[in-house]
Amino acid sequence: MNDSMSIPHLIMNASLIVQLVMLLLLAASIASWIVIFQRGIALRRAAKAYRDFEDRFWSGVDLNELYRDLPAEQESLGAEHVFRSGFREFNRLMAKTTSIDAVLEGVQRGQRVALSREEDRLQLHLTFLATVASASPYIGLFGTVWGIMGSFQSLSMAQQATLSTVAPWIAEALVATAMGLFAAIPAVIFYNRLSAHAGRLLGKYENFAEEFHAILHRNLQGRSERAAS
Repeated sequence: MNDSMSIPHLIMNASLIVQLVMLLLLAASIASWIVIFQRGIALRRAAKAYRDFEDRFWSGVDLNELYRDLPAEQESLGAEHVFRSGFREFNRLMAKTTSIDAVLEGVQRGQRVALSREEDRLQLHLTFLATVASASPYIGLFGTVWGIMGSFQSLSMAQQATLSTVAPWIAEALVATAMGLFAAIPAVIFYNRLSAHAGRLLGKYENFAEEFHAILHRNLQGRSERAAS
């Protein structure tokens, strides 16, 4: 390949605006890969933590003992956080009221708040990936259009326009589009994948919350029946 048509040569000799566009796309690509690796590791850890907690929860352990053994609320994550929030409300309301409906409603409120926080935690920085995926092709296209405009302005002042004089300008402009696609394609692929993973985990948390709520409901009904008899 002619040195004048090599990618480094085209980038170094591009106009300032096109170089800035390329630099922005390179930074977006690097940042998106950092987010991809960080969120991938975080979601795998969250999935493992959920499996470990679920195994312990369904092992028959006493719920009061499980609650005491969990880390503090600010350190609890995932299903642990949902359980801790719901059981804390259960214990607090049981000391204040004998209404089953009031207790269960308070448990649901606590769990909804915990689920909302877990949803935010699972989807952290995924909007950045969506932004890179959607905006990068347009940013690259802007650099391409700007480069082509500059090439035609230069050609208008040239005495003779041949393919050999036009090709480097067009190639230089198209590098910006290529870089936009280079940043966008991984971002959109991993955004969909990580979002689906986060959605599945959140669904598991919601299922756990429903099952835990049903356990407390049965527990309260049993207490009520024993008290009535």
